[in-house]
Amino acid sequence: MTFTQEPPAGRWPGANRCAFVVTVAFEAELSVLAAAPDAVDRTKSLSVGQYGATRGVDRLLAELGRTGTTASWFIPGANLGTYPRQVEAVAAAGHELANMGWALEDMGLQPLPEQLDSIGRGQDAFEALLGVRPQGFRAGRGSMAHGLPGDLLDLGFTWSSSWHGDDLPHFHAGRAAGLVEVPRHHELDDFPYFVFNLDPPIPKGSPRIASSREVLRNWILEFEAYRAEGLCFVLTLHPEIIATPGRIGMLRAFLDHVHSYGDVWHATGGDVARWWRDTAAPNSPSHPAEIFHSLTRGGTPA
Repeated sequence: MTFTQEPPAGRWPGANRCAFVVTVAFEAELSVLAAAPDAVDRTKSLSVGQYGATRGVDRLLAELGRTGTTASWFIPGANLGTYPRQVEAVAAAGHELANMGWALEDMGLQPLPEQLDSIGRGQDAFEALLGVRPQGFRAGRGSMAHGLPGDLLDLGFTWSSSWHGDDLPHFHAGRAAGLVEVPRHHELDDFPYFVFNLDPPIPKGSPRIASSREVLRNWILEFEAYRAEGLCFVLTLHPEIIATPGRIGMLRAFLDHVHSYGDVWHATGGDVARWWRDTAAPNSPSHPAEIFHSLTRGGTPA
């Protein structure tokens, strides 16, 4: 399939045609517990997520290092205490660190004060281990409470990668207008394709493991379209999923394809947010973020 669109000039730095962002969600067993809280004592099921810490992080770091790819790593605060070596290795490799709350709680069940407490505990964990307080945030599960984007800005966050409503960055609305959203999409995430546990079933229903070959084709097709239109491609990876011996080869093939172009801006989420804040016009009144804000008087979409 060939895409022939010509993107607007000057949208991205230099002569770059599109932006390419790799994000990593280092969730480990928290992803299992988020989907099946009653699995807390089921060591077999927990080991599915723990694989990301025991094997996945190191393998993924090696692959990202091979191509010189700097990623944005979203890490729940609890994992900084459980897996300090792995988190320190991520930081030592020069990757961007970002907040993902405390323990991958379902934010849809938390009122705003509890969401802020979870995020604050995550920030404190980063500061205690590494002496940093990240500026990026991702909502792991559920919906942001009304008012959270503005509170994130007040807490020193400058960007989020939680929403799915665009394929370009945009500003949040209202008092959160200084917060840049770097949208992500499920089809550019390894989780929906490959996550699998037999009992308890994750995902519930009829789980199946996708073909790596077909996922690679999907990602290449999506990337070609994003590049043609000059958009912001945000890839989401999980060490326990993408960093198996076979799938890491799929990622290698995809990164090699992306790096074969000389007009792609390889950036972190923070890089994209800074560029957008410095160069982009405010949201148009017709942007979905502005419309939703006006309809809900500051409410936040899932």
